[in-house]
Amino acid sequence: MRKIVNKKKIISAMLIISMAATMFAGCGDRSSETADDAGSTESVTESLAEAETEAETEVETEVETESETETETAAKTYPEIEVTTFSLPDGPEESGIYVEPIEDISDDFIRGMDASSVLVEENSGVTYYNSDGEEQDVFMTMAQAGINYIRLRVWNDPYDEDGNGYGGGNNDVDTAIELGRRATQYGMKVCIDFHYSDFWADPSRQHAPKAWEDLSVSEKCDALYEFTIESLTELLDAGVDVAMVQIGNEINYGMAGETTADAIMKLLCEGSRAVREISGEYGKDIQIVVHYTNIEDTEEIDRLVSNLELGGVDYDILGLSYYPFWDGTNENMQEVATMIQEEYGKKVIIAETSYLYTTEDGDGSDNSAGEDDLVDGYPATVQGQASMIRDVCEAANEVGVLGVFYWEGTWIPVGDATEDNSAVWEEYGSGWASSYATDYDPEQAGLYYGGCSWDNQAMFDFDGYPLASLNVWKYLKYGSTAPLAVDAVEDVYVSCDVGGEIELPGTVDVIYNDRSQNTAVAVTWDETQIAAIDTNMGGIYEVEGALGDGTAVTAAVEVIMTNYVVNPSFEDADTSMWNVTFEGGDNPTDFQEKADDAYTGDFAFHFWSADSDMEFSIEQEFTDLEPGTYQLFVYAQGGDVSDDAEMELYAVTADGEQTSSFMVTTWTDWQNPMIPEIEVTDGALTIGVRIKTSAASWGTLDDFTLHRISD
Repeated sequence: MRKIVNKKKIISAMLIISMAATMFAGCGDRSSETADDAGSTESVTESLAEAETEAETEVETEVETESETETETAAKTYPEIEVTTFSLPDGPEESGIYVEPIEDISDDFIRGMDASSVLVEENSGVTYYNSDGEEQDVFMTMAQAGINYIRLRVWNDPYDEDGNGYGGGNNDVDTAIELGRRATQYGMKVCIDFHYSDFWADPSRQHAPKAWEDLSVSEKCDALYEFTIESLTELLDAGVDVAMVQIGNEINYGMAGETTADAIMKLLCEGSRAVREISGEYGKDIQIVVHYTNIEDTEEIDRLVSNLELGGVDYDILGLSYYPFWDGTNENMQEVATMIQEEYGKKVIIAETSYLYTTEDGDGSDNSAGEDDLVDGYPATVQGQASMIRDVCEAANEVGVLGVFYWEGTWIPVGDATEDNSAVWEEYGSGWASSYATDYDPEQAGLYYGGCSWDNQAMFDFDGYPLASLNVWKYLKYGSTAPLAVDAVEDVYVSCDVGGEIELPGTVDVIYNDRSQNTAVAVTWDETQIAAIDTNMGGIYEVEGALGDGTAVTAAVEVIMTNYVVNPSFEDADTSMWNVTFEGGDNPTDFQEKADDAYTGDFAFHFWSADSDMEFSIEQEFTDLEPGTYQLFVYAQGGDVSDDAEMELYAVTADGEQTSSFMVTTWTDWQNPMIPEIEVTDGALTIGVRIKTSAASWGTLDDFTLHRISD
């Protein structure tokens, strides 16, 4: 094992006195700020000498302990790995999914899977199976499905002071070794993803490891270098086939607690230097990856990659997170990848991607993506998941991207969605975060710790059986065949106003497993259900239908109760449609922007007077309403009103005035006065609220609503 000499005390003493600041000096100079209390050259020399002597004395007293520790570490041996490999198909195969072949895709195209959660899943009682329904090492199953690369995240110290894991896999170096050896056993290369944090590192947080929190940038660079050296040494000595290393994870806005470009570049340089040294020492070609996300912002990615060049960062590959439901289109991804290759001469990988195969939740902990995140043409089905991954790979391959890593395809539920599984998540770290991470990550883990948010995007079902979509990786080159089948029917939604007529479509758009066959297909609707819809009342209904082959279809039918009030919540700046009148010299009302006092939105009609009694009204006039019966209501809240206060909602038609009295009570106790039936015969209607109350009274009105409820 490589011996790392720890001179932390010497370095710290020297840094306190002698570090000089630089601005964006690149990898050749990591000196930091000069100590504020530095004296003359002579005193500095003396202080340095004294500090170094004291530190060396302390280090000498630790030599025996360090030597014993190194001996123990060096004595840790692993059995030799017997590697089993699996070949890709040499032609199209029959399958449960249809996959269109990708022209000119290489067998070396990275077909990657992040499988960081496997160990804690298994410790929590999860069992993985193969396609024959037999228990089998999940890494063997993935290799048989064509996966050739495994990505494993590494956190420095994902435990609290009592040894309780932070969750999300508790992914320390030891975990990476165990999982990495299993990946290597089945012929898969390994990408080590250093977060340089004790827990999740992403655009929203880049916490420094606990042990680095009080270090200067220069000291942190030394610590990062040593951690990288030590970790890779352990992994390689354990037989893990490390072929790629990420130095940081989604570092757009920070890294290891640092947020300035200068500091981030210095940290990256030290991570890179460590990988290069290990690569040379072991005679192994290890590719270095710098990883960014938010690729829909091309200018931001260009700026970040330019910073790498200016900072002199030595790396091989630019890794991009690309989730099609969050990060733009395949075309945009291609533009970004092309820009990086052509303008900066760097290779590119898709470091993270995924897609839903269901919108269901498997463990009772909310999912990160659901119905609202679906991409048009890609339903939340096993086939839809396979088609999306196939298309991402095709788009990546077209522009020379090295390959694609799927994120956490093995992270499935621990426990049933109807049960309280928190005890297991807490004990083994199989949820995305445990409560033990609260102190370290209070703003996210501390508020939202719980189970797995990714189970509906795994490539194994909730019980651990591989989905047919897992095999998309081995079918990329030659494709797979399957009997033509309906995969999904596009959602059908129709609406009409109250009193209107429902018109359902005669055909619906059908998505087949072979998407070249997608077409509009005739549908027959249930006439009995259509006839049962009362179009004189607002509401949402479902109507069942069927295709010619018996495939069930459902249409959502909404009878809309249109709100005829213009600017009903006062959110628009133009309030000219509202007529406000008041008694006295000062207007006690205004259109107030204060969300806490609004029923919805940010604005409400506000009243208050410190010294004078108030009498005012606010109204809106209509002249061309369709004859029929209408319903009017409003929301009101306030307080400190006098006993003789008068408040009423009113509606004036050709037949006279109707009113509904109400009284505000206290803050946010929203009153909802209503006039249920207003007959409009000539299209004319005036609606409003009038209030008479004492000084110091206050309140707001919001969300005037006028519906036509019948002819």
